[in-house]
Amino acid sequence: MATMASDDEAAPELLESEDEGESGAESFLTEDELAYDEGLDPAEDYDDQQDGHTEPCTSGEEDANHSAYCEEDGSSLSVTRGHKRKRSPHSTAKSWKTENDPDICPPPNRFVPARPPGHQLNSNNKHMPLDLFKLFLSNEAISTLCENTNKQAAKNIGKGKKYSWTDLDVPEFLNYVGLTFFFSLVKLDNICDYWKKNTIFSVLFPADVMSQDRYRVISWNIHMSDPEEDVENDRQKGTPQYDHLFRLNPLMDTIKHACNTFYHPRQKLLIDERTIVRKNHAGMIQKGAAKPNKLGFKLFVLSDSSNGYILDFAVYTGKSRFESGTGLAYDSVMTLIKSAHLGSGYNLFLDSFYTSPKLFKDLLSLNVGACGTYRDNRRGCPTTHSNALTKKDPKGTLRWIREPPVVYVKWKDFCEVSICSTVHQAFSGHTVERRVKSEDGKSTVGFIPCPTPVMEYNKYMGGADMLEQLTQSYSVHHKTSRWYRLLFLHFLEIAATNSFLLHKELCREKHEEPMTHRAFLEELTAQLCGVTVAVPPTKGPSGHLPVPISNQPDASKRASYGRRTCVQCRLIKKEYQSTPWKCRECDVALCLIADRNCFEAWHE
Repeated sequence: MATMASDDEAAPELLESEDEGESGAESFLTEDELAYDEGLDPAEDYDDQQDGHTEPCTSGEEDANHSAYCEEDGSSLSVTRGHKRKRSPHSTAKSWKTENDPDICPPPNRFVPARPPGHQLNSNNKHMPLDLFKLFLSNEAISTLCENTNKQAAKNIGKGKKYSWTDLDVPEFLNYVGLTFFFSLVKLDNICDYWKKNTIFSVLFPADVMSQDRYRVISWNIHMSDPEEDVENDRQKGTPQYDHLFRLNPLMDTIKHACNTFYHPRQKLLIDERTIVRKNHAGMIQKGAAKPNKLGFKLFVLSDSSNGYILDFAVYTGKSRFESGTGLAYDSVMTLIKSAHLGSGYNLFLDSFYTSPKLFKDLLSLNVGACGTYRDNRRGCPTTHSNALTKKDPKGTLRWIREPPVVYVKWKDFCEVSICSTVHQAFSGHTVERRVKSEDGKSTVGFIPCPTPVMEYNKYMGGADMLEQLTQSYSVHHKTSRWYRLLFLHFLEIAATNSFLLHKELCREKHEEPMTHRAFLEELTAQLCGVTVAVPPTKGPSGHLPVPISNQPDASKRASYGRRTCVQCRLIKKEYQSTPWKCRECDVALCLIADRNCFEAWHE
């Protein structure tokens, strides 16, 4: 799960004095809410089968975020809920099979995308970084945002806020966004440090774009929705008509529409949760699902596994109301998978929070295959202990059960791995390198069997790590007391990241070398601020220039008329050399010939 932090070291501080009660969706800390905090889905997980379950592993690398993974010591994640839930019917499987038992690979789904996979732009046009960024934040969307920001500023001033305000327009907003990206590239602890003067640590560029006070007052008033309509929505709090994401919707809908419009995914998709860290807020803050993250806003993200391009996302509102009655995990996946837009024949990779037999079967009914790690206490998963893995089994031991259309596989790595799939066979001869103990007890490097779903899962879930690296390397997040402004900054990250990935797709098509991520952001920052990345060389003092002593109109007399003794020759060399040249600023005669450049020596 990707986590965007906004702590003191990683992000500049830009705080307001109060939150005015605009805290979004409240958290009532129901049993379901507590379950989600622990990474569980009460609609799918039950706790009366066992008092714990194992978080799967496969890669053996303890720092791998999106491989089927657990600690090398075999530690597991405890599941001890205080309430009992009715189990679904038990699996009908009688016994686990081994790698020596043949398994039939299911026929591959016919891949029929709704559009040709890849970017949906005209390759003949030249697309600068700012052009790509404006695909996600068009001038129309920015004009709406500026209008709502101006209304919010007027509202705050009417409430007694003591600051001056001039209406924000599109060019100034672009400058503001450009500075925000500049801060992500040039890291300082506090916003005010970017305007610090007369020190060796001074940064000159921000003051040339706008003043510190102007940047801060824009940040305080950035508003995506109409403040007048906010009031109407806030009156609906506590009723089904209340929209928890009302303050996000105008810009969020624009970004999501652009994400879908300008790119179509390749066959391998993945869904992962991301947590945007936000301290001291009691609204939509959520802990990352069973992962060591601080409190934050949870987003469910659908992306292309090949490059990490974000196709769609959903913000978790902190409520446990599900129309389908099948839980958060099921609903979040089915909401993001839109067959009418995507087409059919896709393969989806998921982590254990989402995986369930019901979800996999319903996805297959949409001609979407699925593969993911699963939890032993999830409803409908095999519960038989006949021929099951044991703690004494060596590394590489595997067991599988096929309950069409799903194959369930357990594999012994550093700990027990549980994974299931509707698109793979249980084992097809793959091996992985691991350190194992030989018969004499010595540790050696060898190869052990590895199930096909594990190999494919580790291969394609890497897109989540790719996306996380892109967004976290140059995060624009800074502290703000408004929850929706934190998400506004995240929307800027999504727009910039997808713009960069479109740039790479265009360059790949033209067989050109793409810019690096940093170079792309630098160019985007410069274009937003109306400057170039390359700074022109500093000009020397304009006053110290060689000029003729005598302004003779006759060109034949300029070299001989008005000559004076060179000051440099007289003072330093004790010679009396005459010259027709002088310094305009100093008004002293100085030699300026190939063998004797007294003009340069004098000014040194």
